Amino acid sequence: MKAIFVVGTAGSGKSLLCSKMHEYYTRNGAFAGMLNLDPGVESLPYTPDIDIRDHVDIIDIMNRYNLGPNGALVMASDMAASRLDHIQQGIDAINPDYLIIDTPGQIELFAYRNSGPFLITHMSADAKTGIFLYDGSMISRATNFLSISLLSMSIRLRLQIPCVNIISKSDLAESIETILEWSEDLSLAIDAAAQENDWEIYTLVSGMVGSMDENEWNQGLIPVSSATGEGLADLEAALSRVLNLGEEVED
Repeated sequence: MKAIFVVGTAGSGKSLLCSKMHEYYTRNGAFAGMLNLDPGVESLPYTPDIDIRDHVDIIDIMNRYNLGPNGALVMASDMAASRLDHIQQGIDAINPDYLIIDTPGQIELFAYRNSGPFLITHMSADAKTGIFLYDGSMISRATNFLSISLLSMSIRLRLQIPCVNIISKSDLAESIETILEWSEDLSLAIDAAAQENDWEIYTLVSGMVGSMDENEWNQGLIPVSSATGEGLADLEAALSRVLNLGEEVED
């Protein structure tokens, strides 16, 4: 079983992408399972095979511990890690070729608390990778693009798994060819950011992001649209290179 953790900022399109990936794998003869790790989500565009909401109840946590929604989400995120045995039992019961894992909308709950890295480290799988979503509706300005690039690097450091970076909502992205050029050569994005910021901010950004470019942290972006299906084949191929050494799962 290969595990794919889908990570991105709130509203970047994680759940819809998970749904489209499931459809893509199923259509092409692979058995894909769905795991929802967001305890606070109210509705999903897919039916999860394993659902953290079956083990962690946000409303019960709020009432029992007299917490507001944010405090309850923090506690629920931590409690999810303690339910790993139950989650693993559900995974083993369906035994998919690929397990697509929809992480919480609040990225900090999964990546920056101990529960997310714990789940990744201790979940049993033959191989693990992540997909990090650059929200295509937010990265037309170089400063925004570079900010998300820094977040991507931070997430990769926290989760300690290889990640495939994509532009989600690519059908909504402005100047996508320019964004793709930035993703291949961050110095171009740094130069563009110089036109958007004062010297102090430019110096800060160029120093931080320049080190990413020098150490080859950037790896290019794959444009993907869950609305049109564009890029799903390219995404699957990139995941296959990481998870299967380029080999596809056969019927």
